[in-house]
Amino acid sequence: MTQGAGQGPEAVRTETLRDFRVPAYIHETGPYPPSAAPGEAAGVGEEPEGYTPTRRDLPVINRGDTVQVVMDPAAVAPQPADGPGPLYVVGDVHGYLDQLVAALQEQGLLDAAGNWSAGTARLWFLGDFTDRGPDGIGVIDLVMRLSAEAAAVGGYCKALMGNHELLLLGAKRFGDTPVNSGAGTATFQAAWLLNGGQKTDMDRLQDHHLQWMARLDAMEQVDGHLLVHSDTTAYLDYGDSIEAVNDTIRETLTRNDADECWDLFRKFTRRFAFRDEGGAEAALSLLDTYGGTRVVHGHSPIPYLLGEVGSEDGEDAAGPVVEGPHLYADGLAIAMDGGVTMAGKLLVQQLPLDS
Repeated sequence: MTQGAGQGPEAVRTETLRDFRVPAYIHETGPYPPSAAPGEAAGVGEEPEGYTPTRRDLPVINRGDTVQVVMDPAAVAPQPADGPGPLYVVGDVHGYLDQLVAALQEQGLLDAAGNWSAGTARLWFLGDFTDRGPDGIGVIDLVMRLSAEAAAVGGYCKALMGNHELLLLGAKRFGDTPVNSGAGTATFQAAWLLNGGQKTDMDRLQDHHLQWMARLDAMEQVDGHLLVHSDTTAYLDYGDSIEAVNDTIRETLTRNDADECWDLFRKFTRRFAFRDEGGAEAALSLLDTYGGTRVVHGHSPIPYLLGEVGSEDGEDAAGPVVEGPHLYADGLAIAMDGGVTMAGKLLVQQLPLDS
């Protein structure tokens, strides 16, 4: 099984589509685009089986005053003196490059100049590098650089594919080509714009960024942790082993069929499978199939999992403070999206967590 992160670009070039214009509301602070009524934005509640992301997903909320949420302490188990270095995971970044660098430095993974300083440590990003925040391409460039720097000293920095990587790939490849959304006509371009697509990212997107994203794995198991991006059981639709899932998704992207890629994106956008009644059983369905003792995911911000969010009218839209990962589903799932786009925290966490 191959890992896309850190590998050099392939020779195949991707055609550049026309420029995309970002509607004004993308940079506004309200939780919905003007055309979406409250409650219609994806991700606010439990998604129906036929959910399709044709509305804006989770809102971008002003990074202002917050409400404290008490989190359980996330004690870190000691690492053995020999063998692999300590394991770290990073939640959704969404273009917040400065916050990412600061969080990595706080954990001792980067030095003051922003270079890898963690020796043989192992670092996994759980996806969603772009959209909503100011510098998604800068985030990808950093992850690619750290992959090379870590490998040179015996560590590694690897990355998984998130739904926003699929969204950006689709917007670049297919633009306004209609796709079968299951809920009327949709396009990748429209979905990208509605869900935080940034013109500056599209302008700076190059072939090697596209090739890197298209080769990312969707899941991996490390030290008993099943690492995925989305809190969904849709991975089961793509294979009964980690290798099969990664190969199937990579082959789907290689075929470059707009409808197939949209269906993949739609399934990766589902969320909250482990949150409510039956959540532990859903987590076990992944663990029993792919191995591991805990699912570690991003995608759904911890404030939403806790039911602690600002009001929909935007007047009290500051999200709660998140101090660390959220352990839930009878201890079978760890949520790593601290909600950086909604006044939360960009999480970098050493694993394992104590129960």
